[in-house]
This record gives sequence, C-alpha cells and structure tokens, in this order.
Amino acid sequence: MNTKRFTILHSNDMHGDFLAELEAGTGEAIGGIALLSGYINEVRASEKNVLYTISGDMVQGSIIDSEFKGISTIEIMNYLSPDCASLGNHELDYGLPQLLFLDKLANFPIINANMYIKKYNKRLMLPYLIKTVDDFDILFIGIVTEAVLDALKLDCQIGTFISLEDAATEIGRICDAYKNDDIDLTILLTHIGLDSDKELAAMLKPEWGVDIILGGHSHSYMDQPEIVNDILIAQAAVGTDQVGRFDILVDDDTNSIVDWKWRLVPIRSSGIKPDLELNKFIHSYKTAVDAKYNTLLCRMAQVLTHPNREVETELGDLISDIFAENWDLDVAFIGSGSIRMKELGPVVTLRDLKQLFPYDDTYSRYTITGKQLEQLFTYIMRKENRNGEGECYQVNHGVKAVYDEVFERLVSLEIGDNPVDPDRTYQIGLQSYHAINCQENLGFTMEELSELNPPRVLATSMQSVIDEYLREHQAIKREVEGRLVYR
Repeated sequence: MNTKRFTILHSNDMHGDFLAELEAGTGEAIGGIALLSGYINEVRASEKNVLYTISGDMVQGSIIDSEFKGISTIEIMNYLSPDCASLGNHELDYGLPQLLFLDKLANFPIINANMYIKKYNKRLMLPYLIKTVDDFDILFIGIVTEAVLDALKLDCQIGTFISLEDAATEIGRICDAYKNDDIDLTILLTHIGLDSDKELAAMLKPEWGVDIILGGHSHSYMDQPEIVNDILIAQAAVGTDQVGRFDILVDDDTNSIVDWKWRLVPIRSSGIKPDLELNKFIHSYKTAVDAKYNTLLCRMAQVLTHPNREVETELGDLISDIFAENWDLDVAFIGSGSIRMKELGPVVTLRDLKQLFPYDDTYSRYTITGKQLEQLFTYIMRKENRNGEGECYQVNHGVKAVYDEVFERLVSLEIGDNPVDPDRTYQIGLQSYHAINCQENLGFTMEELSELNPPRVLATSMQSVIDEYLREHQAIKREVEGRLVYR
C-alpha cells in the first residue's frame, strides 16, 4: 500500500475578523489573523504535507475590510498564503468588477465552478485547481451558494446554477474530465451551508471520487464531521477564533482516504505565538481607520446585543425602530444578517457604526394588504427558514407576531395592539437587497409587492439614517419584548 499523510487546515466565513479579542477574566487573546497565521506557520513547520484552504466569505464584516473594499483583506490573506480559496456570497458585496480586481491581487487561486458569463457560456473564475503535494495530486473544486445569484441580479450578464442538482452535475463534469488515475484526493470548497452540503454529497456519484467537502455559509460549529455517501463534510464555524484540522492518510493505489482524524483547533495566545510581521501589517490598516472613524456618536445607557440573527434582539429592535419612527411605518423590516456585531455600546463611535451596519443599502416603502402581511410573516417565521441559511428579520416596536412551530402556522399578528385586518393596507419598509430578492426572501414577487402602490425610496443611505439618529439620541435602552415569538 502506497500511502501518505496530509494535514488540511481550513477556515470559512472569516468576515474580516482580523484582530484578536481579550477573553474576560483571563486576559488571554482569542482569534485574530496574527494568531491564526502563527498556528498555520507552526503546523507548516512541524508537518510534512500541509494544505490550508478558505471556503468563502473572506471579506465583509469589519471596517478595515469595508473601508478598502476588500483590498486590505486580500493583502492580509496573501500573508496567510492559502493553497486554495473559494468564493462566498459576500465576495460579491463590492460588485463584480471589484471581485475581478481582488482576484488579480490575490497571490493564491480563488476558484468557483458554477458562475458563468451567460451569453458566451464561459466560466467567470478558475473552476478547479489540481495541486501536487509530495507526488500526490489533489483536485479542488469551488461551489458557491445561490445567494451569489441574488447579489448578481442587477448584472444580467452573469449567472450561476440555481439548484443543487445542477451544481452536482457540474462537479461530475469536472471530475469526469480531470479526475484521472493520477488524482489521489478530491476536495470540494463549498459555500452553500451545512444542510445543503449534506444534500449535495448525497447526489454525487461514487465514481466521481469526491472525498471531502469543506464548507461555509451557515457558520456551523461542529464536534465532528458529518459523513454522507462516504464523503467527509466539515466546517469551521465563523471568524478566526478557531480553524478546522484534518489529519488524513491517503492511499495512492485506491485514491481514497484510509484513515482520518479531525478537530476544531482553538486559536488562543496561551499556546500559539502570533505572526509579528503580519500583526504589524494589520495594525497599519487599523491605525489609518481609527484616525478617520474614532468620532464619538453617542453613549448608550447599556450594552445592546445581537447574539442570534434568527430571533428578536436588542440591536435588531433599535435599528428597526429607527426606520419605523422616521417614516411612520407599520412594519420596518431589517435583515438580521445586516447587523454584523454581537454587541454595541455603551460608548458608540463612527467606527462601531461602520462595523455594526456595513451594508449601506437603499430603504424603500411598500404598501400591502393585511392578508399579504400575514402571509409574509408566515413565510419568514417558518422553521425551515431559521436553519442558519435563510433570511431572518428584525421588526419594530408595536409589532407582535406569534408563530406555532408544531402546526407550522401564524397564530396571531398585531400592529399597535390591534390584530391585523386582512382587508386594510399597511406600510412596510424593506432594504433594496431584500426587495430585489423578494421571491426568495419574502415569498412575494415584486409585482405583488407593488400592486397597490409603486415603491418609494425613503433613504439612499441606511447607514446615514442610523448615524443621524445615534447623534441625536443619548442613553439609549432596549429590551427584547416579544415582537417575534416562536412556540
């Protein structure tokens, strides 16, 4: 038996999590790119065959990233020197031209097999990578979530496969063409969420020889990999507080994994020496950003939190209240995923705001019937939407929605202590991203949302609206009050 050992380190959904944080009580530093790089360097020095991969969403989530539109992120990732990375949906946040520019800046391959220039049926990115390590050939294929198609809807020239079945077919096409006897290991770098990874694995033919799926998007914290259709599926949660590690034994004769061990390695200063050169480079960006954004906006009466995007949160309450009050909306919907910090305050700077709400979107008003409003709440509160992959929402004060998960129905919906009247009209607010993708996110077409009245743009910069509100309000308080209740 001709076997070799490999160590595969993998990250996903790093979201500009560049800086370490101090753990309360211990003073120990946790996470951050400098510590992560220190660990990767240690493994590369101590093990013979080491690979490091990133499964999408390197960008978006920090002010250092957003201020430089991803350029800072790619430069920092170049320090980590991943062997391969795949696209996530947030790599499209700065637009397609910027993505193509970032791809040119990267000193590492960024792969994706299922984004196409539709007119010419040409793949947009490098679809796969064959990397030779110690005379063993490893095939990487990148697959991205359907959310990328949502981000690209304004660009009619670009398309991606809609279904998992289509993605599976594309994987098979690449494996059939390039997975010859010399390919010893096949790894998918996906960004479709853990549940979809399992569905995808079940669709793949054994003849294609896929061995491992390293995923992202759902931020799943795993104790051990899932195994579906003899394919190992792993994900490394979110950020840089941890990194996934596979230690595997590969048989050259059968092109298969004959032994493996996986663990989620915590990135902590107690056992890891930081990469000092990288730390210095990151802080050069931080210094520039701090000088520009350390303006004080307000001082709150308490710390407001956003621990889980699938339920009502204090920060979600505040932001939805701001937009409801500004334009007297019946329901101000705020995408929970738009809120990128787990806590804010009591001191709030402009830098905090940029990190809290980095998506400077347009906000518009729509007029719908009470019946439609009930259908909308039924759609967004359904259990299958709250699986880490769906679009969840925060709503304003005065809204009380109760959903029964056992019977899968909306029990009640009140606006200002009054039950919603199916025949009355109501004013709702939506971010443009959610409106553009209303069929997937809300269960309505744009024609249905606009049937009674054309939509009206209320704000071209949501960030500016929040900024102005915070400057004019001090000692802000919020408590979770039962706006969204799940039984």
